[in-house]
Amino acid sequence: MAGGHVKYRHLSRDSAHRQALLRNLVTSLIKDEAIHTTWPKAKEAQRLAEKLITKAKKNNETSRRIAQGILYNPHDLMPKLFGEIAERYSDRASGYTRVLRTEPKDTYSQAPSAILELCDGPKDMRFAMTAATVARDRRLGQPHSELTLKNIKKVTQFRKGGMAEFEEWVKKTAELNLGVVPSSKSYGDE
Repeated sequence: MAGGHVKYRHLSRDSAHRQALLRNLVTSLIKDEAIHTTWPKAKEAQRLAEKLITKAKKNNETSRRIAQGILYNPHDLMPKLFGEIAERYSDRASGYTRVLRTEPKDTYSQAPSAILELCDGPKDMRFAMTAATVARDRRLGQPHSELTLKNIKKVTQFRKGGMAEFEEWVKKTAELNLGVVPSSKSYGDE
């Protein structure tokens, strides 16, 4: 990528192999809502996933045909893509996915590694990490940092019932850190 004149990463593959790789990554992302891969692959798959979700929000015949051409098992994933995922991001203009850098997976190659995940989903890592940080700050009696306050706003802004769900996660995280096993009954039932 020297010179900056390349429109996309070639990923050391020919065109057909690269397209198959990206289709596979996006199919896995829609299915599992989070995938662990190398950082360049995650960034390229993020581009395709963002375009696919934008098409899914339109929910017309053209967008369904495009999605069928990208997903490897469309009969299983189209209802999820055009139902649950399109509804989750109906208020959002863009930014449906997030790439988080991680430690290299393979100690031999030391390739830069990353997690590609859908935002505001059940496997949203930033949501869980922010809840753990807030629980720790409350336990230690410290005020929240500016970064923590920004993250609280980011993880609850587009999530339906965001603050209530966030407070529930903070409570669960605090109970787990104190060694208290959370019970299934509510606090008013005794």
